[in-house]
Amino acid sequence: MRASDDWIEVLYKVVGEGLNLLARKLPGELIEILGPIGQPFRPSLARPNCLMIGGGVGIPPMVFLADRLHADASTWNPLAVFGSETPFPFTLKKSSLPTPWLDDNISSAMPLLESWGIPSRLTSLSNFEGCMNGYVTDLADRWLASLADNELAATEIFACGPKPMLKAVAELASGYGLPCQVSLEEFMACAVGGCAGCTVLVEAPDGPAMKRVCVDGPVFDAATVIW
Repeated sequence: MRASDDWIEVLYKVVGEGLNLLARKLPGELIEILGPIGQPFRPSLARPNCLMIGGGVGIPPMVFLADRLHADASTWNPLAVFGSETPFPFTLKKSSLPTPWLDDNISSAMPLLESWGIPSRLTSLSNFEGCMNGYVTDLADRWLASLADNELAATEIFACGPKPMLKAVAELASGYGLPCQVSLEEFMACAVGGCAGCTVLVEAPDGPAMKRVCVDGPVFDAATVIW
């Protein structure tokens, strides 16, 4: 959703009775929503090389971030790295966008990002066609290792996915001395910060503190999260 729009787009997967009921809603029916809440990804103009890493259900937030960057294509230089052990929620497409840092056989991409001119590459341990056999951090590491010092200085990492993946991404970012923003996932009861049921432990200026994913996050500086 952009400030000038009068609509929002919600991407969800039917898991459980609540989402099943939502999926059965018909055009014209009314539902109540609360939002926006929480803290978003915040790309910095000082680091226009945006490495977006998504794993499984963490792929959609990266697509929304890519949409934001795509709207100002002259400013940003994004790259998407996605991983999944179940079939990707889109038809794999052989990319026509060059990635000289990769073998030619690693060529599958997300069609939507391809149409936006944003390079994307995919990884999995499930032997999907055109995907790298490995983890998203393996694929991201290949790209980062190919960059010159001045290119690394203009790079920032954004990630969303399962917690073990985010921990590995945080370690990768630390190894290269790069800033990294991660979107965390926790069960939320109230989603307005009242119940404190979705807290995570982070390093704060005054020492370790519990922060609420729903309002203080979901996006945090990866270097502050106590994994």
